[in-house]
Amino acid sequence: MNKKVLFVLTSHDELGNTGLKTGFWSEELAAPYYALTDKGIDIILASPKGGQPPIDPKSEDPAFQTDSTQRMDKDTVLLDKLKHTLSLANVKMDDYDAVFYPGGHGPLWDLAESTTSQQLITAFYTANKPVAFVCHAPGVLKDVKINGEYLVKGKNVTGFTNTEEEAVQLTSVVPFLVEDMLVKNGGNYSKTADWNPYVVVDGLLITGQNPASSEKVAEELSKLLA
Repeated sequence: MNKKVLFVLTSHDELGNTGLKTGFWSEELAAPYYALTDKGIDIILASPKGGQPPIDPKSEDPAFQTDSTQRMDKDTVLLDKLKHTLSLANVKMDDYDAVFYPGGHGPLWDLAESTTSQQLITAFYTANKPVAFVCHAPGVLKDVKINGEYLVKGKNVTGFTNTEEEAVQLTSVVPFLVEDMLVKNGGNYSKTADWNPYVVVDGLLITGQNPASSEKVAEELSKLLA
C-alpha cells in the first residue's frame, strides 16, 4: 500500500491591512511535494475553503524560483490538484499516514485560528502519525493542545525567525511572530543563520525554519513514514 500524506494549504490571501496579497509560498509546496511523490508517496491537498488556494505573489518572483517551482509550473497534474483542494472540514485523519503544512504568511491568519485544523493535528499526533510544518506553518500550532498542554511545550522546535520577519519588513503586519509564539508556548526553540536550511525533529513533530528548509522537512517526514 502506498503511503498517503495530507498537505494543508492556507485559503487566506490578504496581508493584514496592507492591501497586498499573500497565500502559501510556492517553494514550500513544490519541494516537499516532489521529494515525497518521487518516492511513490501519494499527496492529497486540502485547504480551509477547498478549491484553489492563493499563492503568495512574492513567491513567484524570479529570484525565488527553484527547480521544484519550475517543475510545478509545468505539472498539469499538480496544478489541477491545486484547483480542487479538499475542504479541510471534509478530511478524515484515518485516510492518511501523516500531515504536512507548507508555510507562507497566509496560515498565520486562517489555519492558526482554525479549530478544524487544530483538531486535525491533535488527531494525527495522538494516533502516532507524523505532523510536519515549515517556515510560518509552525504558527498553526499556536492553540494546538494535547491533554490541556500546548503540543510544543517541552518539544524541540524551529520556525520562521523574528529576524527573518524583520528582513521582509512584516513584523508589524503579521498577527503574531512565529518564534515568539513557540517560545511563549513552552517550545525549546532553536534556529540557524537566517535563510539557511534548518530542520528539527522531536518524535512525531517535524519543523523547518524557512523556505530553504522545506525539502529537508519532507526528507525527515519520509524517514518517519518508512
